Amino acid sequence: MFEVKVDESELRKIYLKKLDEHLEKMDNELLFWDTDDLMKQTRLSWNTIQKEFFYDPRFPKRKLGRKWLFPARKTKEFLLEWLDEQE
Repeated sequence: MFEVKVDESELRKIYLKKLDEHLEKMDNELLFWDTDDLMKQTRLSWNTIQKEFFYDPRFPKRKLGRKWLFPARKTKEFLLEWLDEQE
């Protein structure tokens, strides 16, 4: 019989490091998000996004023709700050 002991805090550190690496890679792949990307990343509906933060003057957005574009890195930073303010 084998017994395996796992240091959960060390396992959590490794997991979070790998997750950060993956997110960094994804951030480098996308320069802009569109409205579909924004809804996918936030898991919020378009109506909720408009109601909660779309019109916040700090929220980075540009309209190109009929399409809204959001700089991925700045949008992510804003969303993390905005979420902290909701507590």
